[in-house]
Amino acid sequence: MTELTYRYVALTDTGLRRTANQDSGFASSRLLVIADGMGGAAAGDLASSEAMHVIRRLDDELRGDPLEALAGAVSRANDRLSELIEEDPAVEGMGTTLDALLWDGEKFAMAHIGDSRAYRLRDGVLTKISDDHTFVQSLVDEGRLSPDEARHHPHRSLILRALLGRDDNDPDLSMIEPQLGDRYLLCSDGLSDMVDDSVIEETLGAETIDLAATELIRLALEGGGYDNVTVVICEMVEDGTPVDETLSSANGQPQLVGAAAEQARPRTGQAVAGEDIPAKPLDPEEVRYMPRPPTSRRWVRWTLTILVLGLVLGGIGKIAYDWTQEQYFVSSDNGMVTIFRGVQADVPGVKLQHVETVTTIKVSSLPEFTQRQVGAGIDASSKKDAQSIVDNLDQLVTPPKPTETPSDKKTATTSTASHRVDRL
Repeated sequence: MTELTYRYVALTDTGLRRTANQDSGFASSRLLVIADGMGGAAAGDLASSEAMHVIRRLDDELRGDPLEALAGAVSRANDRLSELIEEDPAVEGMGTTLDALLWDGEKFAMAHIGDSRAYRLRDGVLTKISDDHTFVQSLVDEGRLSPDEARHHPHRSLILRALLGRDDNDPDLSMIEPQLGDRYLLCSDGLSDMVDDSVIEETLGAETIDLAATELIRLALEGGGYDNVTVVICEMVEDGTPVDETLSSANGQPQLVGAAAEQARPRTGQAVAGEDIPAKPLDPEEVRYMPRPPTSRRWVRWTLTILVLGLVLGGIGKIAYDWTQEQYFVSSDNGMVTIFRGVQADVPGVKLQHVETVTTIKVSSLPEFTQRQVGAGIDASSKKDAQSIVDNLDQLVTPPKPTETPSDKKTATTSTASHRVDRL
């Protein structure tokens, strides 16, 4: 049996519409990891970098079962996020996706949670080896959407599972047996949302993995570059193959990119005394488990909202007010999912939001992810779009558990007594 090893590369780009990179990537001769932070102002970059710093400790000498080691590391990363949130409630809501491949010399142990992806290129054929933990993927699994429809669905970014510092989101764990010549790609959705799988397939087969990584980043930027884009690639080669000095991994050093390489630590509350932490502009990214991708329109919305009061005093407030009343969002009202007309802002003396429709969906009947999302408010481009969001939420409702009625208990007691008599 041929003994295998692999070459590796990690590369990232902030993208064309973000001011900060919330992705983290890592590649070494033992470990490949990607983490895509979520939360915007709620510290998505902190989430991905802290999770990465915990996971990459596996790059030390492996002891015991690789799958158990990887599962334990993911659990510790989740605990770390919980600690950060407890220390600074201001970062409540941050989270991160995670894909990791841990090499034991023969196989990869794999952990996956969220919508970052893992691909394998074998004999020129690309295969996705991870399942997206998203709402639209659940519709694909149920046969209600085709993969192409899911790719262009307006709510494709609605994530159902991620590391959030809680104990209710376990990763998918599996073992992968590679073959000579296989290439594996871990990537954030900044690539998979911008570039079709067929193009990824062709590009991943480039002459070298370094060239493939560069080209994939370039294609994502050419496709719009709406999000941070990060790729981690490895190529399986025969152990003992001469080192290709043209590759970035030729020196054998680990490669750390993105937020984990840039983030000063810790970043909760105030800076630690004595640390020189460079000022960074805030990234406008909103919580990633929102059905609509963030756009510059949100900033226009807030700018106009803030100006409403000034416009009223200037005599032309009605124009701005009318604009706010053409907006819609979905949120909670008395524990029920509700469609609101207006914008989510408080201006003294001016009511900018009104209840349009109260649905029959209880917020408490939704998954915990979605409850948080509804509580924060989900922007809609129109009343029709708001109704579409409600329809999607309705499909996520968890049926209530049946409760035992007094009559049921009485029947059960009678039945038990009957059985006792039979035994006598």
